[in-house]
Amino acid sequence: MREYVLPFIITFILTVIFGRLVLPMLVRLRAAQTEREEGPASHKAKNGTPTMGGIIFLIPWIAVMCFYLSDHRNIIPVFTAVICYALIGFFDDYLKVIRHHNLGLRAWQKFLMQIVAAAAVLFAVKCFTNISFDMRIPFSSFFNTGGTAYIVSLGILAIPIEIIAICGTVNGANFTDGLDGLAASVTAVITVFVTAASTVTNAGIAPASMAFLGCLLGFLVYNHHPAKVFMGDTGSLALGGFVSSAFIMMNMPIYLLIAAFIYFAEVLSVIIQVLYFRSTGGKRFFKMAPIHHHFELSGWSETKVVLIFTLTTVLLILAAFVAI
Repeated sequence: MREYVLPFIITFILTVIFGRLVLPMLVRLRAAQTEREEGPASHKAKNGTPTMGGIIFLIPWIAVMCFYLSDHRNIIPVFTAVICYALIGFFDDYLKVIRHHNLGLRAWQKFLMQIVAAAAVLFAVKCFTNISFDMRIPFSSFFNTGGTAYIVSLGILAIPIEIIAICGTVNGANFTDGLDGLAASVTAVITVFVTAASTVTNAGIAPASMAFLGCLLGFLVYNHHPAKVFMGDTGSLALGGFVSSAFIMMNMPIYLLIAAFIYFAEVLSVIIQVLYFRSTGGKRFFKMAPIHHHFELSGWSETKVVLIFTLTTVLLILAAFVAI
């Protein structure tokens, strides 16, 4: 009850209640979304929708986790990641709101902050837990007579790899937050995997993942199509921080490429689009990037894109679980 059920139930209820309180405040403060000029035409109607809604689910999660930190020290790095990346996102959202523009922090500023935050997460792992930076190799259990995945140690090289994994996941979650309910739905499925894998690997972070799952489902009450509020970078960067730090605590950063593949597909689509555009003198590889917009412009509805991406993530986490 205390490890799984209570965190889920409490955060779900708190998020739903908190949303009803915060949403009118965001409206009064005019913390509104400004859509990209080059974005899909159908998204122009979303201008004025409250943003920075990540605080609706983050504050309940942070409050509940405060009751677990003393007995579950392995949650501390995950807690650190969520706080750090939520603050970066909040600052970015704040600049967008006061400027009434869809640009907040400059790309280099945001990326530098993300690297510093990633270093803080690894520092927390080193100082507050007994978790090493060793890495499980996916599907290696099939070749191990012991039936468990091989774990390799990369020494000092593990540090830059972990930082890349964190920053890549954070930006992937950020790019995924482009349709009503997409980032929350995909991440909720990944969080189910985190809970199961944490139990198998004895990572000790199940209360954090179950609480996060409750928060995300509570937030979807307001974020499903048509969304009454957007999570903004406040929420999306925190999602990436939670997912990446949780996988590091399970010695599974490589598994992010499987379970969180949607994140990386979104990032990869942007990279491909930019490189192709520059190399061909203005031609586009996708109709629009990130890739969820490509499917939108191909005739898929928002709800269909969210459904397909979420179901794809369900299949991916099943593959990741087999790979343990």
